[in-house]
Amino acid sequence: MSQPLNILLIEDNPGDADLVAETLEQSRLRLDIAVAVDGAQALSRLMREPPFEEVARPDLILLDLNLPKVGGREVLARIKTEPHLKEIPVVVLTSSDAEHDIVKSYELGANCYVTKPVGLVAFQSIVQAIEGFWFTVVKLP
Repeated sequence: MSQPLNILLIEDNPGDADLVAETLEQSRLRLDIAVAVDGAQALSRLMREPPFEEVARPDLILLDLNLPKVGGREVLARIKTEPHLKEIPVVVLTSSDAEHDIVKSYELGANCYVTKPVGLVAFQSIVQAIEGFWFTVVKLP
């Protein structure tokens, strides 16, 4: 059996994190979903600092912009400047639809930018579309 695809969800809102995880867990694909609740924890996981020395490298990162401790923009910038992380696709999944956030995210190297919809069904649909695109259409390194 093939290895599961590893997703790192960087999200401080427990309700949104649960909804994304529950939607992805319904997938026919084998997915392993890890959640980082703030930017500092996300960077520690990605840099494999204690206690995260043994965590799997993500195949895809879902990143909220508005995070405590270390903001999402800083996390994105760090990911895209680290040689061992920069090729990991980063999907910005955030509540902001502000033009400056969209532009800045792409300038920092985001692979795509998705605004979280308000309704439950729409939110689940977006998460399923992200999964379908990144894991069945796109060829990942």
